[in-house]
Amino acid sequence: STGAVKMQPKAEELKFVTKNDGYVHIHPSSVNYQTRHFESPYLVYHEKIKTSRVFIRDCSMVSVYPLVLLGGGQVHMKLQKGEFVISLDDGWIQFVAASHQVAELVKELRCELDQLLQDKIKNPSMDLCMCPRGSRIIGMIVKLVTTQ
Repeated sequence: STGAVKMQPKAEELKFVTKNDGYVHIHPSSVNYQTRHFESPYLVYHEKIKTSRVFIRDCSMVSVYPLVLLGGGQVHMKLQKGEFVISLDDGWIQFVAASHQVAELVKELRCELDQLLQDKIKNPSMDLCMCPRGSRIIGMIVKLVTTQ
């Protein structure tokens, strides 16, 4: 018997959404132009240009935890329809957490990282890997990102 097989989109059909520009496409000169499937639906990019349509170049896929931990803006958490939602960028990007505990831990880890970076800015000679607090925070982030 035969059945329908879902086809990956063609490179020119693949599009992403940005907060300010709506749909954007990966530029044909980009290394990722021929990539037809990304494990995560989130990309970071360096350059955005508009010609026949809006394109992004110099892009890389980013998974959820690095986006939450290293992305700009504040991290917020709320209970929505029985699920714990972590939001970034004033709610434009939202993730459902596995549990309230996971949401709280991720939010707290982000706060700790932000504080650690503030401490490093105030004291540039501080070695983050040698101080106990810094090494614990960095170790936890590495473990979380590599085992997600």
